[in-house]
Amino acid sequence: MIRASIVGASGYTGGELLRLLRFHPSVEVRQATSERLAGKFVHNAHPNLRGSTRLKFSSAAELEPCDVLFLCLPHGQSMTRIDEFRALAPRIVDLSADFRLRDPTGYGRWYGREHPRPDLLREFVYGVPELHRDALVGADLVACAGCNATATILALRPFFRRGLAGNAVVEVKAGSSEGGNASSDASHHPERSGAVRSYKPTGHRHVAEMLQELGAGEVHFSATSIEMVRGILATGHVFLDRDLSEKDVWKILREDYAAEPFVRIVKERSGIHRYPEPKLVAGTNYCDIGFERDPASNRLVVISAIDNLMKGAAGQAVQAFNIMHGLDETTGLEFPGLHPI
Repeated sequence: MIRASIVGASGYTGGELLRLLRFHPSVEVRQATSERLAGKFVHNAHPNLRGSTRLKFSSAAELEPCDVLFLCLPHGQSMTRIDEFRALAPRIVDLSADFRLRDPTGYGRWYGREHPRPDLLREFVYGVPELHRDALVGADLVACAGCNATATILALRPFFRRGLAGNAVVEVKAGSSEGGNASSDASHHPERSGAVRSYKPTGHRHVAEMLQELGAGEVHFSATSIEMVRGILATGHVFLDRDLSEKDVWKILREDYAAEPFVRIVKERSGIHRYPEPKLVAGTNYCDIGFERDPASNRLVVISAIDNLMKGAAGQAVQAFNIMHGLDETTGLEFPGLHPI
């Protein structure tokens, strides 16, 4: 059994990791830390785990050596404590933004601070298996991608990497869990209920990851909060540099994703679920991708849906973990989702 511990396990992402790893056939969850809840049962923070585990939260000072550490800390903490964590585990999976960018100058531009450990940035593998599966095999350090970045990159990359487009406008509609479990004025129920609120029309930090992984071109990105708890719907307007028929688009997406266990191409001719829908991927590690070709212009609309806590965080982390350890990458991630009836 692989001994795993989770640092910062009381948040939404930590709870999803606990849920996934608790039932993973190759994992023993040794510890889950929370400074605020140290000594309390994990089901106090994650009541869905009631009856499935008697694990209690530990403090970070009580961490013991293990085989792999999952870091679910607020952005900015992993980068300052990375040596402490590496002394406890030979393998690290970091779910914060602290090691996602290979160029250290990006942290000054997008996060407003210099990176204290730029020497480590190129040692971390960017944890999107569809892009970096080979590098993840046997990797010791993995930086999980941002949720908005994951949805956008998977939708756009087939076209950007072929040189078919170098310019896209992307608008993401995001559920409230994307903001974490700390309360704020924006998450107060009377303010959030019924809201369709533009919260980052420009300058979203995840754009740095998009530009890095797409390799070229421009992504003009905006984000909107809507009355949904978990899920992301990304609508990308891709301006093609040459004409593509609908058949051509199908062929491109199939070439890149037909063999991918967690990417589904969704484009039905009839019914209400003709395109990707966040509700249908809730609790799953799937990224659903659909498209519509505009016959009146060079615009291709590419739509993707993920669960921000799963394919955008904990699920993708477990997928990367499986690949790192030579396991079937679908292990522990087979849940297909629920039909909303």
